[in-house]
Parts: sequence; C-alpha cells; structure tokens
Amino acid sequence: MTESWIKHDMDFLGGRRLRRTRRTPWMRDLVRETVLTQQDLIWPIFVIEGQNERTAVKTMPGVERLSIDLAVKAAKEAAAEGIPALALFPNTRPETRSENGAEAYNPDNLVCRALRAIKDAVPEIGLIADVALDPFTSHGHDGLMRDGHILNDETIDVLIRQALVQSAAGCDIIAPSDMMDGRIGAIRTAMDQAGYQDTAIMAYAAKYASAFYGPFREAVGSGNRLTGDKRTYQMDFGNSEEALREVAMDIEEGADMVMVKPGLPYLDIVRRVKDNFSVPVFAYQVSGEYAMIAIAAEAGAIDRQTAMLESLGAFKRAGASGILTYFALDVARFLNR
Repeated sequence: MTESWIKHDMDFLGGRRLRRTRRTPWMRDLVRETVLTQQDLIWPIFVIEGQNERTAVKTMPGVERLSIDLAVKAAKEAAAEGIPALALFPNTRPETRSENGAEAYNPDNLVCRALRAIKDAVPEIGLIADVALDPFTSHGHDGLMRDGHILNDETIDVLIRQALVQSAAGCDIIAPSDMMDGRIGAIRTAMDQAGYQDTAIMAYAAKYASAFYGPFREAVGSGNRLTGDKRTYQMDFGNSEEALREVAMDIEEGADMVMVKPGLPYLDIVRRVKDNFSVPVFAYQVSGEYAMIAIAAEAGAIDRQTAMLESLGAFKRAGASGILTYFALDVARFLNR
C-alpha cells in the first residue's frame, strides 16, 4: 500500500521536482533571483571629537564612535572593499548643543570637518550627510521647539543652512531625516541657488516613529536628552497609504532618491514604494535591527553571518536599490572573499 501511494504521488508531480535547482551550491547560485553586492551597501559611521579616539556603543556590539582621523581610516578600508558610500552621524559635545541647534550650520562643526577630511583623503567614496537637528539640540528633537511643539517652517530655515554648509564641505548626498513638511523643496531651491546643483538629495520620505531607534540615540548622544517623543512629525507605524503620499510629495519637491526607515519591519512599504515610483528606493537597517542580530548572535541564539546576509537579502528582494547597514564592512569583506 505504501509503494502504491508513492507511485501515485510521483505521477501527480508529472516529473516536476523543484528541488533539482537546490541540489548544489553552484546550482543555487545560478538560479538565485536576488543578489546582494558590495555596491548595494552604505555604511553609517558615528564621529566624535578627538584624535585617535574610539568609544564603543554599548547597545550595538561591534560598533564604535570614531574620531575624524579614524573615520578617514575607516573610509579608506570601506573604499578598498568596494563600499560606494558612507553616511556620517555626529556625537557632538554637550557644550555645542542648544535650544536652537545653531551648531548644525557652523561650517566648522564636527560633521563638516569630517566631510572635508574624508573627501580629501578618499575622494572616490561617496559621502552622505544627515540633515536634522537632533544631534545639535539640547532637547533631542529633530526640529526647533516652542512650548513643547515642534516648529515646522522655522526648522526648515535652519535645515537649509545646515544643508548648505554640508554641501560646501564636500557632501555628495544631502539626506534630510527630520520629516518636516516642505523641507525637500526648500533645501533643493536653496542648494541650486547657491551653486550646488550637483549635490543630490536622498529624502527620508517614509520615516516611522519607531522603537528600533534606541541604540542610535545612544550613539549620537540624543537619547537621554529627548523630551517627549517624535510622533507629531514621524509617521505612525500603522499607516501605509500615508507613506506613499510622503514619497510622492518629496519626489515632486525634487528628491533624487527616497528612503524607508526602519527596514525589516517595513519591507511592505519598500515594496509599495518600489512598485509605485520610478526613483531609487533605499532602506535603513536601523540600530535596533542591528542590535537584535548582534546581541542574539553573542548569546548563541543565531549565527551572526547567516542572519546578517539573510536580512540584507530581504531588503533587496523587497525592491531596495541599496541599504544603509552597520554590517556593511563585514558583509563587503565576506563578499570579497
């Protein structure tokens, strides 16, 4: 009776066996639909003041804040491994933070000095600068605040000045992450008028108010300063149609590329944006996502390398043109082997 059932089952398959293309590593490589390469990676780097200084981010095992000289060395290593771009985020000293975030548009601030140093030493690597005020405000918010309310239009005036000094310092891509309404069009107009027509804009178009940002806020020193939350300007995680409206507005205002943030919990948004708009779509594997994999690997719960590659492959499968990830250097090294 068992033999009869097996024969019936094989007859039903009609000779089709999907496992044939999974039988060997070379066959799996041959038919793979989604391929991750070094060119898909953007490496976020945290910079600090000092010389030959590095400090660990305790909630992100393996991630460090680097002084500018060490960030230059990291940029050289990234370029050698084929990583096309870095994204810089500063941890500014407390005395430079203020209610109005004026340090953001100081042409000699930490970010601008890092941009100049890396561009001088490694001109072939792309540099992306975050445009938002949270590393520079004493209250930890991305915009100016009055009586507990985030001021949209007044913030845009400061963001324009921030984008201009970053462009002058050698930034290749301006990345507004603040989520103020209308800031992409205002920044684009100001940069064009100032002669920075070739500086691109990567808009954090669908940036959600997320629990997964916690380690990042520790890394840039804004977490313990944050008063309240950011839900009045970052998106509600329950919304999807709204993300498409945000993306459409940023593209109309002049964004060259858009981003979805966070990453893995929002791959449905990445797919919808990819299907609805003809622009490059990036996703950010944020600090909390990195921490979950890194800490679980340290505990022996998962294999770090396998989980790292699988998670990044999911971004590509969902339609991302590229991924900001703290795993970038590790992944590039693995792929180059």
